[in-house]
Amino acid sequence: MAEHIRPPGRAAGKRVLITGAARGMGRSHAVRLAEEGADVILVDICRSLSELEYPLATPDDLARTAQLVEKHGRRAIAAVVDVRDAEALVDAVEEGVVQLGGLDAVVSNAGVLTAATWDTTTSQQWRTVVDINLIGTWNTCFAALPHLVERGGSIVNVSSAAGLKGTPLHTPYTASKHGVVGLSRALANELAAQNVRVNTVHPTGVATGMSPESLFGLLSEVRPDLAPLFGNALPVVMTEAIDISNAVLYLISDEARHVTGMEFKVDAGVTLK
Repeated sequence: MAEHIRPPGRAAGKRVLITGAARGMGRSHAVRLAEEGADVILVDICRSLSELEYPLATPDDLARTAQLVEKHGRRAIAAVVDVRDAEALVDAVEEGVVQLGGLDAVVSNAGVLTAATWDTTTSQQWRTVVDINLIGTWNTCFAALPHLVERGGSIVNVSSAAGLKGTPLHTPYTASKHGVVGLSRALANELAAQNVRVNTVHPTGVATGMSPESLFGLLSEVRPDLAPLFGNALPVVMTEAIDISNAVLYLISDEARHVTGMEFKVDAGVTLK
């Protein structure tokens, strides 16, 4: 009997940079891509920030993501880096590229969220959210592009349903995620000649721990009139990280070789309202 040969994965041989990789969606992306044959460079800040209500990941979380990737027989290069630090990010990416022998794709996933009414949102919250979500996405693209333009590749910038509609009570987040769309559209046009594809993914709420408790209080006590804007059309409260990772996998795979400049919604219909 002929020996069964496992078919190559949908990301076989690809080397992928993932930011915000220590837990949540970032970890899910890393594991899903590893299942399909990718080696990964994993980047995360691995420390909490005073401007945020919820804790961020730890170095142990990042190490755990690397272990989960390696369980699938793939390589994982991990680096503790703040995506706001452009120079450190360039250095980390270059080191990872040396170890993996190249770079084929990027998932700019790192992001943070605050919740407050417009008149209680602080300048520091604005700065932190925009610097991480928007400038951090640009820094990630900038660090990766010198390696991608050599042979083509895929950039997947994780935006949000809030990047397509006027989601209230986290204005800095909504503004930053709209900015990610504009950045991605511009890069998609500029980089098409080098066969670099640039797309965005737009999740609804995902159960990852990135949800300020104050948002629920605001919707139940301060502005209950706004609660319908957060409801999904499909009968689910939130989606799961794996649903977003499957979209990321598609956009990185050769199945999407002619897909660029797209806003890929995995939003359970929340943007229909």
